[in-house]
Amino acid sequence: MSLHPQLDPTLAPPFPQAALPMLRNPQLRKNVAHATDVIQAKRAKLVAEKTDWQQLRSAASDLRAHALENLGFYLEQFESRCTAAGGQVHWASDAAEARQIILDLLKQENATEVIKIKTMTSAEIQLNPFLESAGVAVFETDLAELIIQLGEDEPSHIVAPALHVNRSQVREIFARRMGLPKNEAEALTDDPEALTAAARTYLRHKFLTVPTAISGANFLIAETGSVAVVESEGNGRMCLTLPRTMITLAGIEKVLPRFQDLEVMLQVLARSATGERMNPYTSFWTGVTPGDGPQHFHVVLLDNQRSAILARPNERQTLKCIRCGACMNTCPVYRQTGGHAYGSVYPGPIGAILTPQLMQMQHAQSLPYASSLCGACYEVCPVKINIPEVLIDLRAQVVDQERDQPARFFDLMYIGMKAADFIFARPWRFHASQRLARIGLRLFTRRDGWIHSLPSLGAKWTQTRDLRGLPKQTFREWYAARPTNSTSSPSLDPEEMPGAPSMHRHSGAWVGDRKSQPGNPSGETRPSVLSSSDPEPKPGAPSMHRHSGAWVGDRKSQSDKSKKEAQ
Repeated sequence: MSLHPQLDPTLAPPFPQAALPMLRNPQLRKNVAHATDVIQAKRAKLVAEKTDWQQLRSAASDLRAHALENLGFYLEQFESRCTAAGGQVHWASDAAEARQIILDLLKQENATEVIKIKTMTSAEIQLNPFLESAGVAVFETDLAELIIQLGEDEPSHIVAPALHVNRSQVREIFARRMGLPKNEAEALTDDPEALTAAARTYLRHKFLTVPTAISGANFLIAETGSVAVVESEGNGRMCLTLPRTMITLAGIEKVLPRFQDLEVMLQVLARSATGERMNPYTSFWTGVTPGDGPQHFHVVLLDNQRSAILARPNERQTLKCIRCGACMNTCPVYRQTGGHAYGSVYPGPIGAILTPQLMQMQHAQSLPYASSLCGACYEVCPVKINIPEVLIDLRAQVVDQERDQPARFFDLMYIGMKAADFIFARPWRFHASQRLARIGLRLFTRRDGWIHSLPSLGAKWTQTRDLRGLPKQTFREWYAARPTNSTSSPSLDPEEMPGAPSMHRHSGAWVGDRKSQPGNPSGETRPSVLSSSDPEPKPGAPSMHRHSGAWVGDRKSQSDKSKKEAQ
């Protein structure tokens, strides 16, 4: 049982291999670039409004760090407060246990259908295919998730799962999969209002007739035992009020100590996720209220390796994530490949550090390398997760694993690095390799002087960029063959001057040793330059140095002279 081979880290190909078809899909790249540009522009505008934005980021980071440092206490407090309000809390150590708990709850309700609010945690445990295999039909109510479900596609973004799909593609999916009458399907346009109206009509019947709902959680409030969900369409509010039974699936890291903490978290989440001052729908529910809303409320708290991540001080910051997706919108790698190349429901920079850890570093080992380490993700993260730092740490773990694997002796990259280590160890080896490489690469260098295609490991470079051919001369060969200045006009050698300061040749001029110059005991960074064409300093003249072809006087000496003249 698997959601999609491309989204199952145990089956997905390595990132470089998975990224190739995405790089060759211009429509997908255009869709991703347009969507991320729009979100980034909205975010930048609203962040600029907040003069205290950096203080908000620091406060949000501190709140999340505090919650994680005291996670056991706050989880127990949440359980006791939720139970006192009429809810039931279930603990799941891994994905399999969480799936089974939810299925058992649905069987108690004799449920054959469920409606869902968007939840990445359910995708993490591959809940939908599991329930469908057990005879339970699942209906996504989030518009983007509905597009993905009807199109039999895969999500590519945490906040906007259908970010890679454009309006004309959505129109085709709705016309083909919604069961519309032929005349309505043909009349359907790609106008956003027409598409949302079609989705509203399709979902309204499900809201009114399906008695069981499954949700995720943006935050769990330990102080009150409440669950918080933010969304933009109103589907969450429908799922929270109409069904008879509500099942919430949440990772254990989602807990916040106090209701008051939402003052900070909701400000940074909305601006970072969708470029809004506040999410249109922010819903809270606590336990069960007779005659109002769901009468059966369950919370499934999922560990699934989160405790292991929590135990590692450096990687612990991964769990601070509030799933805003800002790191994806700014990431240059994500912009080119989209989310499917990551082989996980968590794409982008946060997925590159979260997925390998959830897989106990047994799968998705290529993801920590799916980054340029530019640091853009850290700059926009509302809770200040230092993603580049964690990426480097995970890369070190991958290398440590590979050191113990005999297969490394057959890995071309390993062999290449060993060969480079051998060549660079001795200058004569390096020079010999340059001569051999110049001869060998002539076969691949075209008349324009560029290498457009290389075999084996070199193909990984030339698949997406060209390589400049090697020059006819190396720098050392050019330097050795350069013409000397022996035929030029004679110049005064400073070393022949009695009592002259220590000098050395630099760019055709003699530059004095800064510390050995008379009158400069402090070793100022003011060089003294002499050449045959330079005027000889006069007694009492200000200290001078050559700058951009002109003589520049020492400012202090000149200012003193100006003062005397003024007097």
